Order: sequence, then structure tokens, then C-alpha cells
Amino acid sequence: MKRTILNLALLIFTITTYSQSDVYSYSENGIINRIIIDNNYFVMTSYKVDTNKFVKTIGGFYSDNGSKLNVDLEFNSNYKNDSISKVKIEKKANWKKISLKENDLQGKWLMVGRVRNGNEQRRNLDRPRKTMKFLINGYFQWIAFNTETFQFSGSGGGKYITKDGKYIESIEYFSRDDSKVGLNLEFDYELINKEWNHKGFSSKGDPLHEIWVVRK
Repeated sequence: MKRTILNLALLIFTITTYSQSDVYSYSENGIINRIIIDNNYFVMTSYKVDTNKFVKTIGGFYSDNGSKLNVDLEFNSNYKNDSISKVKIEKKANWKKISLKENDLQGKWLMVGRVRNGNEQRRNLDRPRKTMKFLINGYFQWIAFNTETFQFSGSGGGKYITKDGKYIESIEYFSRDDSKVGLNLEFDYELINKEWNHKGFSSKGDPLHEIWVVRK
């Protein structure tokens, strides 16, 4: 498999340090670029300013050498066209910090199962096909991807809050159907044995009960 390194000289920080769990944004040529980052994982998603139409997303685990983030991508929605599996992010530029307050469920989560008709169906988390949610400081993004083939199955994101057992998403971009942008979806959530039980209705109106576990 061809592995191409893309050097992205994107961002010039005016500070010498940054919080390792934060959300940033910058706009360029009519495109909003949103960055969600924690202590070991980096996601950048691009969507159009006027229409919120999804453009691209990349993400993966990173190492920080002091001047750059070296990211080994787990997903790249444009992989079929550019074959990019690694990126170097130079910490320079015009990121604007947009983090909101930290809510419950902060972190990376992998879907480990679903409940259908009262029957629980579990997934093997070691398989390459994964569905992940990344929730940092009031923002969320979910991504469905394959770490071996780089097959990208979809992504969406926006803002979220948790309150009194309710988890509420406000969709700001959605790769599969941008007509869903602007929807507010409310779910019940409960932590049972450290597993996030997520119940409600999908953006299509279908009932769902998902089970998620923290990704290290």
C-alpha cells in the first residue's frame, strides 16, 4: 500500500503551549476546518461555511515532537483519491480556540454493541471496522471507518450537551446527508459498568439503543 506523507503547514500559534483536550477552528477559502484533539488523538474535519456541506475528515493517533504533530491516520475520507495515511501538522498558525465547557462523556468511545428487540448484540473491538465518537469540550464527532483498508463509511458532528440523564446533539455537518444539518437530537444516556448506554431515535427517526466503551 502506498503511504504518502503530507506536510500541512497550517497553523501558527501565538502561544507556546496549548491544552491537550480542546477544539479549534479556522476558515479558509469558504471552508471551515474544525480540529478536535486530546492527549493522543487528532481529528480535523472540513465543511463549507455557507451550506455546512461536508468536505473531508482525517484522524488518528499522534506524537508531539515539540514543533509538529506526527499523525498516523486511522481514517481519511479522501483516501481513494490521495492515498494519504500520515500527516505532519506544524503547530504554527491561526487556530481559534472554540472549546465550550466540559460535559459528561468527555473522551473517545467505541461502539461495542446494540440492543435490538431486547437482545444485546456485541462487537469485537479488535476488528478493523470501528465506529468511534470523539467528545471534547462541548463538541462531538462520530466516524465509521476501517483501519486496515481505510474504507470510510461516514461521519457527522457538531455541538453536544449532557444534562439530567439527557444527551443532546446539534448537528453541524453530516457526510451522508447534509439535509440533517441543524437537527437537534435528544437521547437518554446512562453509564452501566462504565459502559455508555445511548437510547433514543436516529436522525432518520429509527429507534436505537447503542452501547459504547471508552477507547484508551
